[in-house]
Amino acid sequence: MSKKNFINATHIEGYIYEHKLEEKVTGETSKNPGTPFISGTLSIATDDDLLNVVQVHFTYVTAVTAKGKPNNTYNTLKAIIDGKIQNVMEHGQENAGMVRIDSAIGLNEWYDTRNNNELVSVRRNEGGFIHQVNELNENPDQRATFDVDILITKATRFEPDDEKGTPERMVLRGAIFDFRKSLLPVELTVKHPGAMNYFESMEVSPSHPLFTELKGVQVSRTIINRKEEVGAWGEASVVETRSSERDFIVNWAKPAPYEWDDESTLTANELQEMLSTRELYLADIKKRQDEYYATKGNALAGGAAPVPASGSSKTYDF
Repeated sequence: MSKKNFINATHIEGYIYEHKLEEKVTGETSKNPGTPFISGTLSIATDDDLLNVVQVHFTYVTAVTAKGKPNNTYNTLKAIIDGKIQNVMEHGQENAGMVRIDSAIGLNEWYDTRNNNELVSVRRNEGGFIHQVNELNENPDQRATFDVDILITKATRFEPDDEKGTPERMVLRGAIFDFRKSLLPVELTVKHPGAMNYFESMEVSPSHPLFTELKGVQVSRTIINRKEEVGAWGEASVVETRSSERDFIVNWAKPAPYEWDDESTLTANELQEMLSTRELYLADIKKRQDEYYATKGNALAGGAAPVPASGSSKTYDF
């Protein structure tokens, strides 16, 4: 690979809000049978008012690292499970532990059997290192951030929607990369007018992608909108609506983008290999999901597994 390491980093710090962590043991057919591990989600309230709650997912955390050393992340997660490090929902904010987690953006993917086996890809913070801390960054906007290298193939601008209470925004569609250099299709949001103008000026398209580094903040909160309605005889009634906002909002871009299709960064041929590898990965997800439902006596109907891409293409639609 031309570029040694693609940037894909997230930083979350705040109060432990709640957890859905479990202690498990690997089965007989696993690579290391009988190995204790922890998996599940940890929710972190990143602001003092406990309104922005960001989740981090841990798939497989063992007590010992690959180098045979004690795993601090495992010990911290175990302390959370055991209640030695407390959380907001069970023990109140004043007793909740505070942590710092350095993670990365990953995808939780499956085929939706209720919607013609359509592929569902949900962004999430995946794994990383966790540390208990005694204080948090004074700036709440720095407590849930992301930093990624991304190949953008589409930049779509949306008008404001007064009825839904959503401002003008732009959605960037493209691909980021994990530590294995696997391709991960994602969408990021832009709200700053100058930033939207910038991306429009770059004339991004599937045949003219933009390869650059972006930074931003993670938002995961419930928005409450209150609207006053006056009745027939003048009495006012307040109507309250709630909506969820879970987004990755861009607030910075690298001043000079990377050279696309260049040996020093990422070539079209390397990208094509990544796309082929991803198609094989998706085919395996579909196969394992079909097998699972078949064992339940409810095999999935229709929808053949994706066919790996072949040949070279200069148009990319992630």
